[in-house]
Amino acid sequence: MSGIRAALVTAPVVLGLLGAAAAPAAPAVPAVGVAPASLTCRGEGVVPDALVRHRTEIVIDAPLRTIWKLQTDVERWPSWQAPVESVERLGHGPLRRGSAFRWTMPIPPLPSIPATSLDITSTVRQIKHHACIRWTGPAIGEGLRIDGVHVWNFTPVKGGVRVSTEETHTGPQAEADVPTANMLLREGLEAWLRDLKAAAEAPARNQAH
Repeated sequence: MSGIRAALVTAPVVLGLLGAAAAPAAPAVPAVGVAPASLTCRGEGVVPDALVRHRTEIVIDAPLRTIWKLQTDVERWPSWQAPVESVERLGHGPLRRGSAFRWTMPIPPLPSIPATSLDITSTVRQIKHHACIRWTGPAIGEGLRIDGVHVWNFTPVKGGVRVSTEETHTGPQAEADVPTANMLLREGLEAWLRDLKAAAEAPARNQAH
């Protein structure tokens, strides 16, 4: 998983499983009348009939190896995603199929849940080096459980790398108010992409690569 900073700052991150602070919206996948096919990694994608879902993308002007390292070196997420308090690898070595990691962030009180600390355990189900990742897992806090499936694709394009992401959430809390949950998921995923872009395009980082 992969997906609720004040309520509307932390909330988008949590329901995005769970990235960075909400800010002005990042470019999303343009609507062209027909919804694009769901993202996949090694043939597997998100939950097809999930009510809470979002897909978005961004182009990052940085080397693919830089972007990939930022995304897969999960223990360093707190250095570029402020809401992520801690990340613990539940294993060693580079991310691979079956790798798991536990990460935490605080949740302020929201109308349907009390203030709590969210504990997220994500397990990599599919991965292809420099191409895609798919992880799943629950985000659990007091009075809250969200089951997320999160897919990432990385595609070299003119001007850099297109990073595409799609996520679905299931569970009673996520499905109690689907329009709000979808809005928060959208804001969370787009915030994550903005932070990934900012970190990857940082001058000092690019000089190092």
